[in-house]
Amino acid sequence: MKNTSEEFDIVGQQCIDIFSKKTIDYGTAWRILRVSSLTDQIYIKAQRIRSIEQKGVKKVNEGIIPEFMGIVNYSAMALIQLEVGVVETMEELMSSEEAIGLFKKYLQNAKELMMNKNHDYGEAWRKMRISSLTDIILMKLLRVKQIEDNKGNTIVSEGLDANYYDIINYAVFALIRLVVEQEKAS
Repeated sequence: MKNTSEEFDIVGQQCIDIFSKKTIDYGTAWRILRVSSLTDQIYIKAQRIRSIEQKGVKKVNEGIIPEFMGIVNYSAMALIQLEVGVVETMEELMSSEEAIGLFKKYLQNAKELMMNKNHDYGEAWRKMRISSLTDIILMKLLRVKQIEDNKGNTIVSEGLDANYYDIINYAVFALIRLVVEQEKAS
């Protein structure tokens, strides 16, 4: 069995590959999205996962693995937007190379945070249900929405960036679990 760091890298590379390919297809048009719009995109993906988990059936021919990858990718985009801001015109879009570099930076930051927390929590996430990971992502998104509605102000809570990092890590945990389950079934 691989260790968590290696598993994170495998899943992370799959997310980077998708982000990179979409950047080739679409450029960095997502840079026009406000952070709240990215939050809503993540919410839609998490809600679809929950719906599939509850109903046990999907009508769109795409499973939950691509949705969890989308959660990782949109969360990294939100972190980029928090750092560099939203653009208003096509001329302000960043290059694909710059976007991919920032994406990798935030994924690495998420991994470092995960490794520190994983040390303290003793890999407890491995015993969690995928549905619990989905619910935690949804809870984190509701927190983000509340912080956004409060114009980013918090009294004692972590800010938007901390929540996006947690969302990335819970989605990666789910992906690791799903990929491992697929490998066992093969």
